[in-house]
Amino acid sequence: MRTWRRTGSGSDVRICSNLESYECQLLASMVESITELLNERADSAPSDELSAITGIATGHTRAPEDATLGRLLPDFHRPDQEDNLTAAPVVSDLNGGLRSVNEPPIIDEKLAAAQTVLQTLPPDGGDIRLTEAEADRWLAALTDVRLALGAMLGIDDQPMRLPPDHPQAAHRDVYDWLSVVQGLLVEALMADEWTQSDWETGE
Repeated sequence: MRTWRRTGSGSDVRICSNLESYECQLLASMVESITELLNERADSAPSDELSAITGIATGHTRAPEDATLGRLLPDFHRPDQEDNLTAAPVVSDLNGGLRSVNEPPIIDEKLAAAQTVLQTLPPDGGDIRLTEAEADRWLAALTDVRLALGAMLGIDDQPMRLPPDHPQAAHRDVYDWLSVVQGLLVEALMADEWTQSDWETGE
């Protein structure tokens, strides 16, 4: 993969790069897997009469049992985040209510981000030209793919290195590659802000 670069100005700004065919196929496969997980979660949400009447979608009240979905759709509150929510039932009820209302639109946003990636990926490799809005959705989708891989690899806040012969070494390499792709995309999106900041400070 080549680095991301920012071209144009105003409404004509594009965030550009070039991906090899195998990179596009790998990324598409991972994004499609995330899409399947999220669609299954949305489709399995319990029916709600009030939702049918009001048209306001409601979702699950319980966190996913699947570790990957648990990373993608975490609880809103944990007992260690709020000193005044020390009782586990209180936290559980709060999470259930928040999840029921907020999970459907969160899933919709994640699916929209995934769809943007799939629509803008050249199937056989080649140039990519994204609007800033599309680039933002790429960032969101890349985050979800990295979270899913991180769940599978057991990655937490501590850095982890795997020996080359480890059965998950290839997956770790993909995780690191995605981290680079995402980091370079962030830099390209922020390039104009940095230029403006340098101009204002005279640097």
